[in-house]
Amino acid sequence: MEALLTDSHCHLNCETLQNNFSQVLQNARASGVGYMLCVSVTIEKFPEVLALAHTYPHIFASVGVHPDEQQVQDPSVDDLVQLANDPRVVAIGETGLDYFRIKGDMTWQQERFRRHIRAARASGKPLIIHTREAAADTIRILREEGAGSAGGVMHCFTESWETAQDALDLDFYISFSGIVTFRNAEMLRTVARKVPSDRLLLETDAPYLAPMPHRGRTNEPAYVRYVAEQLASLRNVSLEELATTTTSNFFTLFRAAQPVHPVSP
Repeated sequence: MEALLTDSHCHLNCETLQNNFSQVLQNARASGVGYMLCVSVTIEKFPEVLALAHTYPHIFASVGVHPDEQQVQDPSVDDLVQLANDPRVVAIGETGLDYFRIKGDMTWQQERFRRHIRAARASGKPLIIHTREAAADTIRILREEGAGSAGGVMHCFTESWETAQDALDLDFYISFSGIVTFRNAEMLRTVARKVPSDRLLLETDAPYLAPMPHRGRTNEPAYVRYVAEQLASLRNVSLEELATTTTSNFFTLFRAAQPVHPVSP
């Protein structure tokens, strides 16, 4: 049997995927995608994320508030820990810093980030980190808050090899999305060749960032296969080996996630 792929970061509760959800699941299965992590971006929509994880045994959930979200509920550490107690929640996030979309005083964003890290440490569940044009502050705060004891992943990685090394030094994983297939992403492909195999993850960030040859269209978990094929080629390994490695890494990092056999949509 072909090794199963895992989409370690997607937003399955988004309307663009929910409108044809049964087909999305069928497409994923046909592409060899066995597992998916549906990632929370607001507390208001967290119940949608959790419902999917409770309905489908091969879909897992996270809880957190995206750094770009401003006019939304801003949870305390205790709030996050309580929500993370659900056994289907395997991670805290996504959280982090984004200085690209939002400008000005970022104290509120940094404080939210710190609360998520503290919740991850308290709950024993790893972090899902978003960082954009904020790598130095992201790494600094991770270090200051002792995030290495919680562990986590730098999702949709687009930073330098130096930033990757800083994250690896904190025992974090590095996850690559469809961006690694883009024609102008040669620097990122260089990083993708260097990340240790036991710290590598795959994702789509669906419905966003569809890989080549579907760039510009709605992304979906089935397309994680294109990311896997690109990484396998870059690293000179077979697709099956890449799938086996990254799926194993997923269950090593997200310890609360349990594989199911057989997997079915």
